[in-house]
Amino acid sequence: MIKMASQIENMINAYKTLSKIPSVLGGRLIKHGTKISSRWSVKNLDKGKNTKFLYNYVLNDSFNVIAESEFGIDISTEVLSSVSPRETFKAVIREEKDKDVKKQYLEVWRKNRLLHSINLTALDLHGDVYADPEFGGLDWSPDESAVLYVAEKKLPKPEPYIKRKPEERPQCNGGTCETAPNNKGEEFLYRQDWGEQLVGKHLSVVVVCQLETEKVSVLGGLPETWCPGQVVFAPDGESVVGVAWETEPRRLGLKFCTNRPSYIFSLTNDGTMKKLSSEGMAVRSPRFSPEGDLVWLQRTTGGPHHACHALVMMKKGQSEVSTIIDIVDTEIQIANGSFHGLYCQALPERCFVDNKRVLFSTPQQTEVRSYVVNLESKHIVDISNRTTPGSTSVLDIQSNVVLAVCSNMTTPGQLFVSRMPTAGTEADARWVRVSEAADVPLSLATSSVQYLQLTHENSEDSVKSFTAIYMAPQKEGKLPLVVWPHGGPHSGFVNAFASEAAFFAMLGFAMLQINYRGSTGGGQASVGFLPKRVGSADVVDCKLATDIALKQFPIDENKLCLVGGSHGGFLVTHLSGQYPDLYKVVATRNPVTDVATMFNSTDIADWCAVEAGFEFTEKGPVSEEHMLAMRRCSPIAHVHKVKAPTAMMLGSGDKRVPLFQGLEYARRLKANGVTTRIYMYDDNHSLSSPAAEMDHVINTASWFFQHLS
Repeated sequence: MIKMASQIENMINAYKTLSKIPSVLGGRLIKHGTKISSRWSVKNLDKGKNTKFLYNYVLNDSFNVIAESEFGIDISTEVLSSVSPRETFKAVIREEKDKDVKKQYLEVWRKNRLLHSINLTALDLHGDVYADPEFGGLDWSPDESAVLYVAEKKLPKPEPYIKRKPEERPQCNGGTCETAPNNKGEEFLYRQDWGEQLVGKHLSVVVVCQLETEKVSVLGGLPETWCPGQVVFAPDGESVVGVAWETEPRRLGLKFCTNRPSYIFSLTNDGTMKKLSSEGMAVRSPRFSPEGDLVWLQRTTGGPHHACHALVMMKKGQSEVSTIIDIVDTEIQIANGSFHGLYCQALPERCFVDNKRVLFSTPQQTEVRSYVVNLESKHIVDISNRTTPGSTSVLDIQSNVVLAVCSNMTTPGQLFVSRMPTAGTEADARWVRVSEAADVPLSLATSSVQYLQLTHENSEDSVKSFTAIYMAPQKEGKLPLVVWPHGGPHSGFVNAFASEAAFFAMLGFAMLQINYRGSTGGGQASVGFLPKRVGSADVVDCKLATDIALKQFPIDENKLCLVGGSHGGFLVTHLSGQYPDLYKVVATRNPVTDVATMFNSTDIADWCAVEAGFEFTEKGPVSEEHMLAMRRCSPIAHVHKVKAPTAMMLGSGDKRVPLFQGLEYARRLKANGVTTRIYMYDDNHSLSSPAAEMDHVINTASWFFQHLS
């Protein structure tokens, strides 16, 4: 008991230490690249929420910091912010509470003057402003006279059939009289939203505010079944361009899902709309060059939720769409290495080096790497930071100065800048660190990180190889190992700083993060291999990775732990059922345990169908064959064989993998005599709220220590 109390105290102290390390949210170059305005976030354990703050740097020509903020400036109430093209103004969407009533304001600042503060809530023209990565954005017109954003469409308030109220009087406009719209009987009408982490977002509108008059107006002209987002002004200021998602016949969850039917559209101020992208495509992230050429990311609709994208371009004044970077099946050779395709979900807001080159960052096997592509020659060059091993993500570019965040599993993210070389010499890019490196405990700083290239020998599969990342602290003797498959399944682990992995390393655990076949970053062929093989190919990949790690590293084979969430939870519950004598203890977050029952309760029913190996449809009769296929690939089919003590961390507001998945699985574990514990959080699928994260991370480690001793 004394030993366990001491371990818990060590866990709490480790978590507190890591919670004080800030993470980079974003950054912008101003004053021709001589100044950096950076945004950070840090956990505030006493407040139970994250604190966002602003910190500025001034650089000389050699990128040395010659001045910086004395202290961080709290910007936690800022929902969105944007600096105008000539850096004259800064627009902010601010959210505050007045007697527990949420209010949103549009503020415009010029240096130390507040020029405009518009109470958007009081206008009652639209609902909440969207600030999420899928829909949200705040953009300036080229002449700095207007700002553009996306918000929830305002609908007339519904009424019950019977309600006493004053007599309705017609509203006359000139010679025409109209009565208020009749919404009787729609008080309890169901309105579908966009699912996980987009709850309450049903239908969006594009909003423009003319700053001189402070007139706020909703742009018309889009089909009623379209939900717009990611909207920006065109360079001429006479139109806007954005992405619109189809809402019929139903909305499927959009978060983490780049496969939804959508269009790039153009909309003029007078309501004239034009489709710019083709049918059958899923599109995102439109960006204009200084000369008015338009680029965006696209892939085909349907299939895996995330996959390889193409970078396409429409030249100014033309309607033809040309491909700059195509879908990559496995890999292609570029100027200075190999390239496995585009998997980022957005381009930097400013991504043009000049009119002919575009910067982007994307996962590549075990790292996030950054590239520049020439729009004319289509040559791709890796410009990643080679002096600091790990991941490089571009944040912004101005006047050929590039701002990026670089990190690895032992080093928290820090800001770096580089001057982009001329075309053809981009591989010579040199990076200079701007921000001070955060102090980390010695046990973390000295931990080792290794990449594993794994292959199924003598296999006839079309895809045989995958990757993994092994991280271990420097300790004498054999280590307990956390086997950790990622969620998705079409996502991946990269060598970038993550506090949970750092937490386990500080406690003395080795980790094996597995990018099984189906992960992104290794070519479209790998992504497309997994559907119809979930519960088998991904499981044997995890087993092979475990076997190789046991052979290559000093691991205690009697202390193998399993941890994973979502599809990672699907895999660890599979592994504990299919290999009950190998893995000793399990902790899982919101796991998929029964694909068949999930089909009718999740916001991503298509995921259940596609990963089980058939086309998604809700037309016609329910197929018993399909339901059986979903059940057979599920961990519930092996639950009766599980021996390992299992802890389940569930979110009561999870729309993606409803909590009933975990509860059903836990009931069967208990019925079979398996030691089981359930934690329930008032949170969504990610369990990322500060209170939930702190609790489930510490309880996971505590569960491991308890059942490995």
